[in-house]
Amino acid sequence: MNEQEILAKKIEKGDFQAGGEASSKLKDLLRKLGVESALIRKITIVTYELEMNIIIHSLGGEIRALVSDKAVRVIANDNGPGIDNLKKAFQPGYSTASDEVREMGFGAGMGLNNVEHYSDKLKVESNADKGTIIQAIVEL
Repeated sequence: MNEQEILAKKIEKGDFQAGGEASSKLKDLLRKLGVESALIRKITIVTYELEMNIIIHSLGGEIRALVSDKAVRVIANDNGPGIDNLKKAFQPGYSTASDEVREMGFGAGMGLNNVEHYSDKLKVESNADKGTIIQAIVEL
């Protein structure tokens, strides 16, 4: 499977103004590639949730998207505290977001659930104080 990187975007901690830029840009790129709109929706949701997780929970990171004729792979790589308890992190409603973030309407504890729901394959690697790498694959 030959993959081509079509998106690489740095994500800054706490930059809520830029939240959604990577997913929006990826949506435009996938449209230009002729990807079916229902698949674009799934990929955009996955990308947005991963983007916001970096903004909310990490010290910054990067979102990359690679496309092949069979799938789109979205990779979120952050420099953060890592995910303390992966099992809890995937429970609907579980969140470690601060009160300030919740007051802005984020951190409801559905991000990773949405990523899992809309991905066909998901791989999470997280190490305390080293960060987290999440690879979500949506098959085309």
